[in-house]
Amino acid sequence: MAAGASFVDFGSPAPRPRGLDVRWIHGSPSAKHNTDPDIQVHEYDEHTVVLRQNMAIDYEAPFLFLLFGNDRAVLVDTGATASAAFLPLRQVVDRLVDRWLARHPRQEYHLLVLHTHAHRDHVAGDGQFADRPGTTVVGADLPTAWAYFGFHQDPDAVARVDLGGRVLECLATPGHHESAVTFHDPWTGFLLTGDTVYPGRLYVQDRPAFARSIDRLIRFSERRPVTHVLGCHIEMTAEPGLDYPIRTTYQPDEPPLQMTTDHLREIAAALREAGDRPGRHACPLFVLCFD
Repeated sequence: MAAGASFVDFGSPAPRPRGLDVRWIHGSPSAKHNTDPDIQVHEYDEHTVVLRQNMAIDYEAPFLFLLFGNDRAVLVDTGATASAAFLPLRQVVDRLVDRWLARHPRQEYHLLVLHTHAHRDHVAGDGQFADRPGTTVVGADLPTAWAYFGFHQDPDAVARVDLGGRVLECLATPGHHESAVTFHDPWTGFLLTGDTVYPGRLYVQDRPAFARSIDRLIRFSERRPVTHVLGCHIEMTAEPGLDYPIRTTYQPDEPPLQMTTDHLREIAAALREAGDRPGRHACPLFVLCFD
């Protein structure tokens, strides 16, 4: 950090849960009547931003996360749309970085782009950042991502990414996807679980790996302050056990994005109950989907 720059103390005591009672943009019955922004911006606190992509642009409507530290910010995932003409993600991120730097001036500031996993709807916007100065985009594929975190040497390691006093803890959590990573932010208490855990259809590619990952998240959360478990989608309705159809672009009756560590235990119990039976296994806030 440059001399004289304002220092933010991210080492304060355990985070206090803040409300996340946000009315997320959820599409429109008609594309021509859609008035939502391309990207919804919710500032959870001065150093933490949650973004949601508009369903009218892509039905996946993924959530992205921008976290600021003293030396660099991290953008977790880049959404489902490659073209800046259709989704100006870099423009939005640049505006947010400029606003943060106006409050906390630095001569140099870096942007790191990481991913929860390598599915298209989480990496499509990577190209928008390829030529951005002062930016590192870490590929989401298994060899690249796991080499960056050191998981290829020890898949059970807890990797640490220091943003400048704000240190993320990163865990390999395969099962939905082989390269899946979960991020814990001690500053907010967020557990960012990608598509491993969220209020929707939990597609399980590798059942034993998925079960191990859920168990690992439970054990990890018992030793860490976790305020909100945040995945990257909402696919459920407010009616317990009922999800919206695939490719839905209007979800007026969504439950909240945030889940709790108790839901991790519910997923573990549902996995045991489902056993080796293929198909859909509906629970109040998620649906397990096995081949």
